[in-house]
Amino acid sequence: MAGMTATTAMTAMTAMTVPLVRARKGATPLVMVTAYDAPTARIVDKGGADLILVGDSVAMVVLGYDDTLQLTVDDMAHHVAAVARARPRALIVGDLPWMSYHVSAADSVRNAATLIRAGAQAVKLEGGRKRVATVEALVDAEIPVMGHIGLTPQSLHVMGGFKVQGKSAEAARALIDDAKALAVAGCFAIVLEGVPDTVAALVTEAVSVPTIGIGAGRGCDGQVLVLHDLLGLEDRATPKFVRRYASLEAAGVEAVAAFASDVRAGRFPNDDESYHLSDDVAEVLGLYANVD
Repeated sequence: MAGMTATTAMTAMTAMTVPLVRARKGATPLVMVTAYDAPTARIVDKGGADLILVGDSVAMVVLGYDDTLQLTVDDMAHHVAAVARARPRALIVGDLPWMSYHVSAADSVRNAATLIRAGAQAVKLEGGRKRVATVEALVDAEIPVMGHIGLTPQSLHVMGGFKVQGKSAEAARALIDDAKALAVAGCFAIVLEGVPDTVAALVTEAVSVPTIGIGAGRGCDGQVLVLHDLLGLEDRATPKFVRRYASLEAAGVEAVAAFASDVRAGRFPNDDESYHLSDDVAEVLGLYANVD
């Protein structure tokens, strides 16, 4: 394990659990990355992430929708199961999609159970104090819950789009109250999305559970990014908080173009990339071919 810190070495060996996530409050920052299938789950896990979020962002990132509102529980279960088959060390968190936890506590528990049965070890839902009863019902059913406040994509129509939240003193206080209520209700961690860094730091200080930021500055207990943004798998406009660590779309386009060129020029496949008959069988077939 040369070159690895003690924390990195421990992370590489230990399967992440909800209690371990909760215990990271104020300690080494948590790393959460999205994944939507087995190959991306393996990449994220081998990269050392603590949590894998099977996010409803799959709607936009993988399935081509304009927002997250088109997804169903069955869609999410499908992707959660694919991630779970990779058997990652990281904790798998499944997003509860829009309208899967808005109608009744019974519906919420039933839908969350579907994701748990598919392989999630926890679920995430959006909203603050108005979700307290739902969180309590899920926790009572022994289902770990991660909260999500600030910019909540399932509320884009109410918010008027993907806009930074908590910019006024009143809105900032409301976010702090939301976070406190979620923590008391039983959330083991809370995502803070699209809020000013000072507000995120105040929220983080106000609650006893870890906060995981995305577009919320460095004052959180962890950070999350969408894998496709992190890897540069699409050459598209991204929010200012995204840092690209690779440019895989460009590399992929170059590779496919090289393949196409080799095929059209007759350079692929070559002899080493082809299967061959033994000489005696080839000779027999040659005789048959010469028979009129």
